[in-house]
Amino acid sequence: MSSVNDNQNIRDIYLAGGCFWGVQAYFDRIPGVVETEVGYANGKTETTSYHELWKTGHAETVHVKYDADKTTLDKILEYYFKVVDPTILNRQGPDTGTQYRTGIYYIDPKDKEIIEKVISKEAQKYDKPIVTEVEKLVHFIKAEEYHQKYLKKNPGGYCHIDLSLANED
Repeated sequence: MSSVNDNQNIRDIYLAGGCFWGVQAYFDRIPGVVETEVGYANGKTETTSYHELWKTGHAETVHVKYDADKTTLDKILEYYFKVVDPTILNRQGPDTGTQYRTGIYYIDPKDKEIIEKVISKEAQKYDKPIVTEVEKLVHFIKAEEYHQKYLKKNPGGYCHIDLSLANED
């Protein structure tokens, strides 16, 4: 399934930042990111679909695989915070609902300390508290195929994210 070279130091992080179409297209442009996949994370059930999110409580999430020899989790999170407002609960851009909440879901417990450090630094930029969830990934359900690489398949498709921010260091 993966085109990722076994020699690489590949790490995983799961990022919820509103509509996952734009978040995926954005992270596909980030140096060091080797693969992305959209899906649904940390809801109340072990299965869901796009049309059930309102009742299962999952967040639209992008699984980001990155080469830790080329970038760091800190850097990935810096890019993440360029395109989300972490002080808004259950909304990003014009999209509202719990499925559009911001969240950082980790697998490796060591990542939590890094995430919390980055959030602490990020919090200094705001007058309001950061409401981005930071949780261990409970489950991730791959989204339907038509959602994968949606903006690549539909170049004029909806996106609330300024994709050019991926070009900034």
